[in-house]
Amino acid sequence: MKVLIVGAGLAGLRTAESLRGAGFAGEITIVGEEPHFPYNRPPLSKDALANGLTIADLEFKRRESIADVRWIFNDSALSTNYAERSVLLESGRLESFDILVAATGIRPRVLNVPGAEKSKFSLRNFTEAQELRTSMLGAEKLVIVGAGFIGCEIAATARKLGINVAVVAADPEPMFRPLGAEFGRAMRERHEAEGVKFHMDAKIAGYLGGDSATGVSLESGEEILGDLVVEAIGSLPNTEWLAGGELDLQDGVLVDSSMRATAPSDLSVYAVGDVARYAFDLFDSTPRRIEHWNLPTETGRRAGKSIAHFLTTGEVLVEPVNFVPSFWSDQYEDNVQSFGIPGIADSINVVDGELAGDCVVEYLRDGKVVGVVGVNTSAKLAPYRKRFQEIN
Repeated sequence: MKVLIVGAGLAGLRTAESLRGAGFAGEITIVGEEPHFPYNRPPLSKDALANGLTIADLEFKRRESIADVRWIFNDSALSTNYAERSVLLESGRLESFDILVAATGIRPRVLNVPGAEKSKFSLRNFTEAQELRTSMLGAEKLVIVGAGFIGCEIAATARKLGINVAVVAADPEPMFRPLGAEFGRAMRERHEAEGVKFHMDAKIAGYLGGDSATGVSLESGEEILGDLVVEAIGSLPNTEWLAGGELDLQDGVLVDSSMRATAPSDLSVYAVGDVARYAFDLFDSTPRRIEHWNLPTETGRRAGKSIAHFLTTGEVLVEPVNFVPSFWSDQYEDNVQSFGIPGIADSINVVDGELAGDCVVEYLRDGKVVGVVGVNTSAKLAPYRKRFQEIN
């Protein structure tokens, strides 16, 4: 019996550990497109840019229980043959499976405007962080396209390095989609106090500088100049290699509570981490693909347990998805932390402090708390995780 895990990130690692922990003794193979064992990605936009961390600083410890796992590095999946239960890799290698786990995560979204196809920077992996750091150390001005968490974290890191920063985004406020306008406005003001210049509600017409991006031109006619440009406009799930089957790949892989893909006639495909889309039973029945730091661990553990249960009993494991999404973001001296799904709220309530300083903000939908966000208030936020599980 062979489990093939495509994706050598945290979700793939946790799936393998969970399989062994649940008693699965068969073969496990993990395929990764990078040359590294699974490593911690959140520091890439912060400490890795500011201080130049090594891959050894970032690698996760691997449990002894998965010492016999077979790893394939520097390779990625091209296509899946469901009838023959095999995955074709970019190297030409064909890997068979009895159970397939998609853990391929996400890739940066690319802005479809003319100019500078080769020289824009993005930040998703360790190599990109190294390349961006090298260029930032010689730069005076940086243009960041996108005002989400990654964009804002890079902006804060760049300011700490003494680089002038301009942020250009189509949204009305930074981090608008996950946190809303009011909280986003307060975070923008924190950045502006550190010298970051924002150009919000801006539509980019193209990149300046030919092959070497030196800024952006806006549809308004304004030009924002810099020494280099970083794109941070969101991400796309890596699902193309799964096409041709019965899987729902509309936005990631639709899975049930056992992390099993909802294909009507096949129980052999699972998905975990950022590529998986599922309903969070604590909040509602709408399947969502949420890219928060704890979910690769939660979904990997659930998938390993579910696979072992199915192989032992022949039955699908049915358990509620009681995961509480959580994330944190360090920007300057401020730590932003969240539990729940603030992005589905229709109103907010500042229950402690004020938006301009340390605070706790509840996010409500139809009067019910569905998320909470705090700045420098970790101890006050901690009880919300248990609260969500108790009241839903």
